[in-house]
Amino acid sequence: MQSTLPTSTIEARRRPFLGEVARRRLEAILIPLLALIIGLGLFGVFIALVGKSPEAFYYLVYRGGFGTWFSLQNTMTRTAPLLLTALCVALPAQLGLIVIGGEGAFVLGGLAAAATGTWLAGAPGVVGIAAMALAGMALGGLWIGAVGALRHYRGVNETISSLLMAYIAIALMQHFVEGPLRDPASLNKPSTPPLPGNFRIGDIPGMDVHWGFAVGVVACLVAGFVMSRTTFGFAARIAGGNARAAAVQGLPVGRLILAFTAAAGAAAGLAGVIDVAAVQGSANASLIAGYGYTGILIAFLARQNPLAIIPMALLIGGIEAAGGLVQRRMDLPDATVLVLQGILFVAILVSETLSGRLLPALGLTRKGAP
Repeated sequence: MQSTLPTSTIEARRRPFLGEVARRRLEAILIPLLALIIGLGLFGVFIALVGKSPEAFYYLVYRGGFGTWFSLQNTMTRTAPLLLTALCVALPAQLGLIVIGGEGAFVLGGLAAAATGTWLAGAPGVVGIAAMALAGMALGGLWIGAVGALRHYRGVNETISSLLMAYIAIALMQHFVEGPLRDPASLNKPSTPPLPGNFRIGDIPGMDVHWGFAVGVVACLVAGFVMSRTTFGFAARIAGGNARAAAVQGLPVGRLILAFTAAAGAAAGLAGVIDVAAVQGSANASLIAGYGYTGILIAFLARQNPLAIIPMALLIGGIEAAGGLVQRRMDLPDATVLVLQGILFVAILVSETLSGRLLPALGLTRKGAP
């Protein structure tokens, strides 16, 4: 039977309440938020099963990560490398690539900084810091850029190759720290010679937070601008949607893959430089702290959005900063925080299945029929 409704009414019923762009933006907020709520709820059940109070745990996380000016500064310090290692995942993801080997670029960036600092000892501080940053970014960029080259030229799965290369990078760092670059004075804990004092990265004026945090925030802002406001970012999003169609339209998909993976590696390498120059003072086993792997969780929580990485990194950094307080007050092992991160990661992965389904389920879109 033919409908007697006016055409305008039929079209209105077919249209969703929200436009496509608004729908995607709303889902980008609601889905991670829902995943966080579910993940925290499941972890609360876990805490209750081991005989502890979930309410006490979450209160201590708040106090230890955000409740005081001291704890907030500690959170920002821990967040600094996470911002950059999360970018190592988020940037290739714009092209549909899942790169999880940022830990390798991170440790190599730190190693490059230590070697460069030792070699340039006696140079002005600005020259030394700039040279260390360039060396770490170059080595990290080459390392992850090689993953992109393997993907483009040989069809090697970037997830597997980046993970394997991370293990190789860690082994190389340990070899040089315990061998050719080892400081003879480091007995029980092999490390490179300490950086000259003028090569160390100081704190932001008025805060006990080193400049690495500001560098990480600026990097996320720049990446967000490039992805949303430039033709380069637009081309990357098109290639990420359908690489074959992008190639047919004349887009340089291969160059985009190489550029984005190299930029991702440079970000993780710079994180390693900052960790050495602002925190460690030399390259040693403390570089293998899992920042690259935590960056994976943050990037997925942010749904690969460089701007959303900033609040998500602060959240995870705060949880990690509160780990010591939780351990002391609740007599829980330090690995409890890792359990929480694992549950959150599983929750965010499962939540991806809600993409395109959540808003219709909430009645915020309407498909209608004539």
